[in-house]
Amino acid sequence: MEKDRLHTEFEKAVNYISNYTDPLPPDLLLKLYAYYKIANQNYNNPGSKTPLINAFKANALFQAQNLQPEEAMEKYIVLVKKEFGISSF
Repeated sequence: MEKDRLHTEFEKAVNYISNYTDPLPPDLLLKLYAYYKIANQNYNNPGSKTPLINAFKANALFQAQNLQPEEAMEKYIVLVKKEFGISSF
């Protein structure tokens, strides 16, 4: 996928999730969190006040640590499309 199109689709997928109001499964949220953080090259530690949530977030980041930012964007887009039955943004 060309770089401009990748960034545009990633932004649309992020906006879709940001505006989604129904509860989402925790495992899906953790994958999206890790892909988003890596895509944006934000490697700061999770900032939750709950240690258990921080541990889950840190584990999700650890599992995705070998991805390049563009790969993380693609995985984020594919996951959103798959989970919500979206063919294109």
